[in-house]
Amino acid sequence: MSTPTLPVTRALRPAFARLRFLRSVWRRWFLWVLLAMLVLALLVTVVWLAGRHEVEQTQTALDRDTADAVSDLRSGLQRNSQTLRASLAAGADIELWETNAAALLREHREWLRLEWLDPSMRLVAAVDTPYRRHIFDDFRRAESQADVALACVTARKLGAPAFSPSHYVPIAQGSGLEVMEMCLPVEGGGYLVASYSLRDTLTELVAPMLSRGQEVAFTEIDGTRLAAIGAQRRVGTRVFTAQQLIDLPGAPVMLRVDGWRGVPDLFPNVLTALVTAISIALVSVLVLLARDTRRRLRAEHDLADALAFRKAMEDSVITGLRARDLQGRITYVNPAFCEMVGFTAEELMNSDREAPYWPTELAHEYQRRQAVRMAGAVPPREGFESVFMRKDGTRFPVLIFEAPLINAQGSQTGWMSAFIDISEQRRIEELSRASQERLQASARLATVGEMASLLSHELTQPLAAIASYATGSLNLLHAEGQPRGHDLDDVTMAVRRIAEQADRAGQVIRSVHDFVRRRDRTREAVAPQALIDAVLPLVRLQARKLDVQVELLFDDRLPPVYCDRTLVEQVLLNLARNGMQAMDLPELTERVLRIQVVRAGGFGRAVEPGSGADARRWLEFSVADVGPGISDEVAARLFTPFFTTRSDGMGLGLSLCRTVVEQHGGVMIFEPQAPCGTVFRFTLPVK
Repeated sequence: MSTPTLPVTRALRPAFARLRFLRSVWRRWFLWVLLAMLVLALLVTVVWLAGRHEVEQTQTALDRDTADAVSDLRSGLQRNSQTLRASLAAGADIELWETNAAALLREHREWLRLEWLDPSMRLVAAVDTPYRRHIFDDFRRAESQADVALACVTARKLGAPAFSPSHYVPIAQGSGLEVMEMCLPVEGGGYLVASYSLRDTLTELVAPMLSRGQEVAFTEIDGTRLAAIGAQRRVGTRVFTAQQLIDLPGAPVMLRVDGWRGVPDLFPNVLTALVTAISIALVSVLVLLARDTRRRLRAEHDLADALAFRKAMEDSVITGLRARDLQGRITYVNPAFCEMVGFTAEELMNSDREAPYWPTELAHEYQRRQAVRMAGAVPPREGFESVFMRKDGTRFPVLIFEAPLINAQGSQTGWMSAFIDISEQRRIEELSRASQERLQASARLATVGEMASLLSHELTQPLAAIASYATGSLNLLHAEGQPRGHDLDDVTMAVRRIAEQADRAGQVIRSVHDFVRRRDRTREAVAPQALIDAVLPLVRLQARKLDVQVELLFDDRLPPVYCDRTLVEQVLLNLARNGMQAMDLPELTERVLRIQVVRAGGFGRAVEPGSGADARRWLEFSVADVGPGISDEVAARLFTPFFTTRSDGMGLGLSLCRTVVEQHGGVMIFEPQAPCGTVFRFTLPVK
């Protein structure tokens, strides 16, 4: 039975042998390929590291040379400043200083000019370098004088040398020099100024420390090249750059050094170049794929960050945001809007009602407004006010701003609205109005308190007259016998005088009572004459005491003004009292207070009746005095609350006056009056 298996085994032996051969070949070539890859990787790594090391060594050496050059440059500038300071060691002898300065200029080629300035920056003496023609004239020097003055101020503050920014000084044949001044303060006042040529500074103070295969330059902080010396770049070389900041007081500059070095040869033969090129191509493909994948991941990450940022921003703002599509359905609301109206986002976007936060009584009006908006009407950019309803039924005012919602393709997909709850703003405005009313009432009470002495003097006369007439009447009535006819006439006349004096006293008291009493703010049509007549008794009280003559001027057929009568009367009284107090000076022999009402077409510009539409809508009231006027210092703070020039004043009068006028839509100004005095003008709207 074993005999038939022999042919089969012999037939399979070649196949097994080939398999063993292929396996050995694969194992051998696999090792060689792996070794070749490792060697190639090692060679590439070694070449790259060698080239990298050479580059780093070159760059390190250049950085070190640059740092040494900067240190030497600073030392040289310090030595120069000490040398320049020593030139005044012999005292303030101008001829001796000029001799020393000329010697210094022969030793220091980097200096173009030495100047000696007095403490007021005037030139005392100046010496120019003998190695160049005279490049500074009066005009060019005047152009840089501001920079020199700034450097000297800095030097005086620091107590050390300071530098000015560099500037270009043109010379003959279209060329020029970059120049920078150093200012050195000296004891006893004055300054020494040395003008440096930046190119010569590089040649004298920097170039000896650097090799010939480099280019050295001064540059601005932003990289603008000012001056350069050194060798030009050779073909087939690589540029190595090092720069360091020279922090000169007043004018920092950069020292830039460019070195030219031959780069290592990375391709010694064609095979190496080919293998390198293929490797670079394969690596490039992998890099491109990796970059594309990384770019996609970065874009997704940025998009997620942007969405998270927008969500965080929308959740943090207190302004309510709402988006609607072109059919008026709500597509988005932020948490601030939900908190504002008391509904959740799901309730607002899935509600059967069009807008559950609309008040029932205003829903029809809001629907009509929304229909107009959806029809394409452009909303006002300044926004509009409305009233919303919270979930609990409370109403609150909001300020609404709407704008079209545009997608990435430039098509409008709906409307975006921003809502601001202005309940707190309305409450603060109401508190402000109440506070202002209390201040105005306090000002009126203070005014009445100041006029108490005037009232006592004014009421004494009518009361004394009443007492005298009453005593005379009683004497006539109690005389012996029946009163005769002429006695009855005297009694009648006395009683009439008593009534007149009592009415006079009552008029004064009523004027004060009407001025002081607090009442609701109501605006009405009032004749200008009535406003003046209401405060005229109180004005004349002080006018008689201060010996002031009051003049009243009115245009013909003035229309009534629409105003709060009490507040406007207070404005007129305050302006009149201020004008009379301004004229309370012993040297003024003629004291005239003029109150005038005219039609106005603008600030302080009276117009003829019927001359324009604006003239029919405003009246101008003016109160003028002949006092010493208002200084510029006082004018700058004249309307500031609690600012006053009187020792017993509150500083609220003019501030409240302007506030009252502005509440009526008018404007208050003041201006000097020729030849002396001040005119206060304000406008009120015509009914």
